Amino acid sequence: MAVRTQDARRERTRRRGTASAVLAALLLVPACAGPGDSATGITAREVGVALDRRAEAVMEHDTDAYLAALDPRAASFRAAQRTELSNLADVPLESWAYKVKGVTDEGADRVSAEVELRYRIKGYDMAPMSSSRTVELVRRGEGGRWYIAADRAADGSPGQLWQQGDVEVVRGTHSLVLGVGRRTAELRRIAATADRAVPAVTGTWPEPWAERVVVLVPESVEDMAGLLDAPAASYRGIAAVTTGKVGGSGREPADRVIVNPQAYGMLGDFGQRVVLTHETTHVATRAHTSAATPVWLSEGVADWTAYRQESRTAPEIAPELAEAVRGGDLPARLPTDEDFGFGEDAAELSQAYEGAWLACELIAKDWGEEELIAFYKAVGSRSERDGAVEQAMHTVLGTTPQDFTARWREYLRARLG
Repeated sequence: MAVRTQDARRERTRRRGTASAVLAALLLVPACAGPGDSATGITAREVGVALDRRAEAVMEHDTDAYLAALDPRAASFRAAQRTELSNLADVPLESWAYKVKGVTDEGADRVSAEVELRYRIKGYDMAPMSSSRTVELVRRGEGGRWYIAADRAADGSPGQLWQQGDVEVVRGTHSLVLGVGRRTAELRRIAATADRAVPAVTGTWPEPWAERVVVLVPESVEDMAGLLDAPAASYRGIAAVTTGKVGGSGREPADRVIVNPQAYGMLGDFGQRVVLTHETTHVATRAHTSAATPVWLSEGVADWTAYRQESRTAPEIAPELAEAVRGGDLPARLPTDEDFGFGEDAAELSQAYEGAWLACELIAKDWGEEELIAFYKAVGSRSERDGAVEQAMHTVLGTTPQDFTARWREYLRARLG
């Protein structure tokens, strides 16, 4: 089976947040009770003031200030947080700030705080990335000073790359590659491939986009899964995924392309080029992708972009579907969203991608490349799935889903039979 990529726009990723934060720690604050305060005497405002100081310490790489508020009795915790700050040293941060969402009294001089970290990577994020953490604070000593005692991802929030190890940064012409536990030469090759992908996508997708890409390269597929808050088994055959908010305004955090180093590393130059061009297409088309966009269209356009400049034949690009067509097993319908699920049979998953690619190639060939882009945008302009494809096929392509499916099936016979 050819290694395939998956767009994190799908259902699993929709249930997850975009990322997780490093330690949100509290500098000591006075205990003063008042209306709306917790019984222990610490307020959300006081936590926020302390975290603002903590954010300043991150931006200034001030280890002493960063560690000053940690529980003095938690030696292993302090050591781990010192390492996290060190891991962040080379990441080009433009901003780092916290927002306290709530403080809960846990009793016995202990509170928990729900905290949102907002950070931006310089030159890439148009708006802050948002990450959720739950921190626990304890009061120590006669002076009633508060210290951070525990830190964990909020429920449903994934981890951050710098929590996995020292982050190495490689800057390309159009790319920023952040890696942990990978060789520098490997990261440079990924940056070079991403740099080639960006102009290839720009040459296909006419709408304005950032024309740059952030690529995360964790040490293993298990670490990749940790960045996505998902089981590693879901990604073993997936070379890369793209995370980001669909239907954005253009003032959004940059999408992250997350590479599975094992699966990606098994590919040759052609496969790696296709993978990163595919994922970069998702970055470029994000603002015009919505809940109305079927997976066959978003994945098909990404593959069409990746393959359009390549010299491979259709049976070489779509071997699984070609075998099925030649055996008389012609698909009766376009692939459904469920056909692209992580747990699907490998051959069926490949056929879904291959059929989606050929559907988009058909539109580009018979209606024109401009009409393919217009069709994509028309579908994505809707907020709900019902009727979106039907309406866009009518207004842009002058056809119906039934007629288009029939033409697609004939196209499969002609290209693969």
